[in-house]
Amino acid sequence: MGTPSATAAPTSDGRGYVDSTARCATTEATVLFGSTDASRVAICSLPGGKYEYRGVRLRDGAKLIVPAKRNDDGAFRVENAGIEYLVTSKSLVLSVGEKVIREEAMIDFHRPGAPAAQDSAKSPGAAPAPATASPTPTTPLPPPLAAEVGGSSSRR
Repeated sequence: MGTPSATAAPTSDGRGYVDSTARCATTEATVLFGSTDASRVAICSLPGGKYEYRGVRLRDGAKLIVPAKRNDDGAFRVENAGIEYLVTSKSLVLSVGEKVIREEAMIDFHRPGAPAAQDSAKSPGAAPAPATASPTPTTPLPPPLAAEVGGSSSRR
C-alpha cells in the first residue's frame, strides 16, 4: 500500500528497463542505461560502430530515439531540436549552447558486464538524455508503455 518511492529503481535486466523505450534489442547491444527522477535512458550499439539514444520522459511518456555520439571521456551526447543531451554515470544534462537548462541526477545506472561496484554513479560512462523537445521521427511512435505513463497526478 502507499505511493511508490520516486527513488526506487525501475525493473531492469541486461537490455535496459523492462516495458520501456529505454531498452536495447539485445543484451549484447546494451552499452548502458540509467534512470533519473524524471527520465529513463539507454545507449545501444548499432552496426558500424554507431550508437543510439533511447530515452523517455516519465511525466508524459515523451520518447526520443536518435543517433548518439560517444565522447572521449566515455559520456554520450545527443542533439535534437537545438537541445544537447549529455549522459554520464552521474547525470543527464540538457543544454542549449553553453546554458544548462536542466540537470537530472542519476538514481540508477548500469553498464552491463561491468562489476557491480561500477553499476552505480561511479562508472565514467554516460547515458543519453530523455525527450524534452518534440522529436521529428520518420515514423510515428506508439503510445507510452504502461511502465512509462506518468506517476500520480499530484507530481509534476
